[in-house]
Amino acid sequence: MNDNPIVGPIIRYARETRAELSKVSWPSRQDATNLTVVVLVTVVVSSLVLGSFDALFSQVFVFVRGRGGVT
Repeated sequence: MNDNPIVGPIIRYARETRAELSKVSWPSRQDATNLTVVVLVTVVVSSLVLGSFDALFSQVFVFVRGRGGVT
């Protein structure tokens, strides 16, 4: 092992990280693709719902303000 006080810990960290990553159970390509599709669909649906609420509340605000509300 390297006795350099700066390089030695970096090399040890890299080796330990590589050892831990070899223990990980990685998903198959098909699983990763399916999960990506689920995430994208969830993001699109959430965006549509939140955008709809934003548009609705914006219109309500314009309506209330236009009817003589506080200016």
